[in-house]
Amino acid sequence: MISRTLKLLAAGLALTVLGGCVAPKTVDYSAYKQARPKTILVLPPLNTSPDVKASYSLLSQVTFPLAEAGYYVLPITLVDETFRQNGLTTPDDIHQAPANKLKEIFGADAALYITVTEYGTRYMVISSETAVTATAKLVDLKSGTTLWTGSARASSEEGGNNSGGGLVGMLITAAVKQVINSSTDAGYPIAGVASNRLLSAGQHAGLLYGPRSPKYGTD
Repeated sequence: MISRTLKLLAAGLALTVLGGCVAPKTVDYSAYKQARPKTILVLPPLNTSPDVKASYSLLSQVTFPLAEAGYYVLPITLVDETFRQNGLTTPDDIHQAPANKLKEIFGADAALYITVTEYGTRYMVISSETAVTATAKLVDLKSGTTLWTGSARASSEEGGNNSGGGLVGMLITAAVKQVINSSTDAGYPIAGVASNRLLSAGQHAGLLYGPRSPKYGTD
């Protein structure tokens, strides 16, 4: 009996070790390096989360990491107004627009398609978490080829702990956080962290540096 138990524990440990050695995501940058986009059109993100603020909360913060990466980003307000003048008022409609039509209207080299899958605060008895998760793909507007895809998540509970105060203290803390998060857009600063993680260049499986970066061509 003891021998069988030891064998089961050994098998479980082996699976744990193998699970911890999952190979990192590999990205084929060949099409990206051939296209080498200079200007990026950011489309209003699709929102599959319950919070209606998600799309434009993330959209308002994506320009910074893209500019830091070395790209020229078409002004968000100008792009939004141009879409409205062309009868496209929702992210769903905009994401369905043909790539060649976007190229014709805006003259950008590539378009960034973002989807927000998680946004806002969840109340969980003894904790309250605000989290944002988003995925993105960069598409060459000349050929319609997808050059890059990525995803990122950020949470208010990262690195946090529930030490001290006991169960009652944790319940009170969670309740207070829920009230504060409900009265403000607690997801906005978290969306900023998520957008930086998603769109910063120079990280594993991330965007390549753009032509305005001194590191252009080194990746």
